[in-house]
Parts: sequence; structure tokens; C-alpha cells
Amino acid sequence: MLKKLIIVLCLGAAAGAAWVALKPAKGSSAPLTVFCAAGIKKPVEEIATAYQKETGTEVRLQYGGTGTLLSQLKIAKQGDLFIAADDGALADAKKLDVTREEFPLIIQQPVLAVATGNPKHIDSLAALKNPNIKLALANPEAASIARVVKKLLGPEWEALAAKAAVMKPTVTEIAADLSLGAVDAAIVWDSVVPQFKGLEIAPLPELAKHEEHATATILSSCQQPAEALRFARYLTAPEKGGAIFQKQGFKAVPGDKWAARPDLIIYSGGVNRPAIEKLLHQFANREGITMTTVFNGCGILCASMKTMGDSTNPKFPDVYYACDVCFVPPVAEQFPEAILLTEAEIVIAVPKGNPKNIHTLADLARPGLRVGLCNAEQSTIGFLTRSMLKSMNLWESVSKNASSQVPTADFLVNQMRTGSLDAAVVYGININNDKAHFDAVPLPADKSKAVQPFAVRHDSPNQQMGHRLLTFLRGQRASFEKAGFVWKGDTTPVKSADIVLPDWLKQK
Repeated sequence: MLKKLIIVLCLGAAAGAAWVALKPAKGSSAPLTVFCAAGIKKPVEEIATAYQKETGTEVRLQYGGTGTLLSQLKIAKQGDLFIAADDGALADAKKLDVTREEFPLIIQQPVLAVATGNPKHIDSLAALKNPNIKLALANPEAASIARVVKKLLGPEWEALAAKAAVMKPTVTEIAADLSLGAVDAAIVWDSVVPQFKGLEIAPLPELAKHEEHATATILSSCQQPAEALRFARYLTAPEKGGAIFQKQGFKAVPGDKWAARPDLIIYSGGVNRPAIEKLLHQFANREGITMTTVFNGCGILCASMKTMGDSTNPKFPDVYYACDVCFVPPVAEQFPEAILLTEAEIVIAVPKGNPKNIHTLADLARPGLRVGLCNAEQSTIGFLTRSMLKSMNLWESVSKNASSQVPTADFLVNQMRTGSLDAAVVYGININNDKAHFDAVPLPADKSKAVQPFAVRHDSPNQQMGHRLLTFLRGQRASFEKAGFVWKGDTTPVKSADIVLPDWLKQK
């Protein structure tokens, strides 16, 4: 059973910075049960043996046709991982709600396999229909290869199936028949051909352009997710499972760099903290990883990244969750694409009952008023506030009343609690859970919305893990809305280079 996470908080030199290291306990030593498509038995077997030798965790493998395995999973609802041979089978597993995280392993194509030298000169569908040609096919009810090819060939499949000499439940069985000379041809995955002696691929135009992914996925029934995810990472790591797939002639899909317990580094704007801090704990606990999180003003975060020089610095963040899109362009080279995950409203926070009768930004310029603003160089909300005030010709007059300019808005809320401020420009989220003490004065709707983009570094050694974190967060809409955010996470990714700021926000 996993121990409680150890949380280490360190305040940095810059005000408002917090480094949070999440260190889950080691994974369970109980055996892992893996249901694996028969066509990739050999490499997975070798990888499992290497993993067991390296980590001490036993991996129990059960092979079969993908369709057969899926039927078993539907009924038994047991096991830790499922390795599907094609995208369609993975989609079926998702519909049955038996899977969670996904790890693409290899790319494979359906091909026509014949004996070396192609002695029967089989090079077309017409040749396969020759009564003298013995053809082996897999059963589409049991094996992915047959289901995929049946869909690709349409009516032609029925003609081939009707004259097939044999039809068996797995792709390896028909490949073995061909290798033994029991049949003249078989339709298999291209990755299967190198696994058997005396076989080669004959061109078949109807199949030539189609590709499928074999994918490992964590089962919903898994009782030891940290250990299962560690094995999945091992399967896809270029220097571990990926190298074995390549050695055996498979087209491996590159995964993350191997580490038994990776450290995922996250830079996040302070406004996001109320929504994501507990979620990050959950993710780190499930993945069995260490997570280092830095919460601060986005100006400080971007300056820190620039100080590092480039992403070769081992402390450069893998993930960046900014307070607004305006702080993505400065690091667009490292984070070229983002998902606009949430939106937060900017308001004027005033004590309950609004004793100073503040209703507009112009009111903040009244003589003697103690106003709290965030630093425009250090934070998103400070930058947005300054730009907003400048666009309304209010910056000079309001900033004179700014008795406090800090990196993050939560500092301003604390100062208001102590009575040090009469008003402060903050995110509505900052006072969302303290409505008994604060009122929120709305600002112009066209300038008071901050949109929070989530981005994964393009060359991160933990890139796939970063995308899994994004997938996890996109499934937590209710948590974000409870914290006071407006949900935008169902939108498509945007290119950082395509982000265009409105003219008023371009002001310096």
C-alpha cells in the first residue's frame, strides 16, 4: 500500500515562489498481469524478462488474439495492462471503460507474407483467389489483423475468406503455418514476418498505405497503478523496451527517457494553485514519480527559464501552466503548442459591504486610497492590470495609490485581511472561498479575462508523462469549476507562434 506523500515546501529568494516535491513510496512487489496481443509476444517477453531482472517485479504475460483478450477483460475485469494490436481494438476497450492511460508501442502495417523468393509469384488479390494457392487468414472475431484487413478490403475479404485453407485465432499461428510450408500465403502484420524463418513480404497495393498502432494501456481493474505505469514507461523507453522492439524488427514509437522514478518539473502561475495542487498530488501518487512544482508570478517564471539559457539545463521545466496566454510568447521556442485549459476573471477586491464605495477602476485613483496591485514585470495579473489601466489613461493616477506591488495576488488578499489595503486588483478565484469578508467589483468584460494555457516542453525527457498529466487534468473539469475557474479545456491545441495579443495588451 502506498505511503502518504512527503511534501517539501521551500520558499525561494523571489517572493511567492514555492517548490513542491512529491515523493510517493515505491511500487508494490506483487506480480503484474499483462494481456498481450500474440503478434508482439517475442519482444514483450524479452522486455518483461529484462524488467523483472532490473526491478525485481514479476510480469505475468497472457497472450491471444486482441479480440479474444478483450472479451476476457470485459468479463473478468482483472489484470494490470492490456496491449492491443490496433487502434480499433483500443477504441473498443475505451468504449467498454476497461482502460486508462495509453502508451503507443509500435507502428505496424498489414501485409501479404509469402515464402522467401515468392515461388508462387503471388502479388495481387487476383493471385490469392487462384484455387491452387493455399491462403491462411486470422479469424476477425479473435484477431485484430483480420478485423483491420476485413474493413480495408470490403467485399474482397469475403471472397478470400471463402477460399482460405485455414483460419486461426492469432496472427502468429498463420505465420507459423506459412513458415512450415503448410500454406502458400498469409495476411499478417509486417512486424510478424521477421519473427519466422523463410518469409518475406509481397506487395499488395490495397494494404500498402495503412498503419496501425499497438498500444499498451493501464486497465481500470489495476490495483497497483504505480507499478503498472512504471512497466509501461519501461516498455516505451528508447533505451529499454524501445531498443528491444527495434532489435526485433519493429517500428518503435519513442517514449520518455527511462527512470525508475522520474522527476516531472512543473512551472505554474500562482492563480492555478488552488485548483491543481491536490490534483498534482493525485497524479504523482498514481504514476509513482517525484514531482517538483514551482508556483510564482509568470514574469518570474519566464525570467527564470531565460536565465537557464536553454532547455538542456536539467532544471528546465517539463510543463508550463501560465496564468494567461500573454506569458507564452516569451518561451514559445520551448513550448510551441498549448491547450487553453481555463479562464479566470480579474476583479477589484474590496472589504465586505464595499465601505469605500468603489465601483470602477477610475475610483482607485481617489486621493488617500490604499490600493494593492501586482508587479507588472513579475506577474501576469500585474501585467494585465497595468495594460488595462494604461489603455484607459488611468495608470499614472492609480499607481500613485499603489502602496503595495507584489508578485502574486494572494499576497494582496492577505494584506487586505489585515486592513493594510482598501482595495486590490486580484483574480476572482483569490477571494472565491472568502465571500464572507470580501466583495468583488467587476471590471470591463473585454479586458478582465485571463486565459490559462497548459504546455508541455517539446524536447522534455518526460514529454509523454507531461501529456498524460494534461489528459488527467482535462478529466477534472469539476475541480477547476469548484475553484472558480471557467472551463475551456475541451478546445483544440493552439500554436504558441499563432497567439496574437490585442493592441491594448501590447503596451509596455
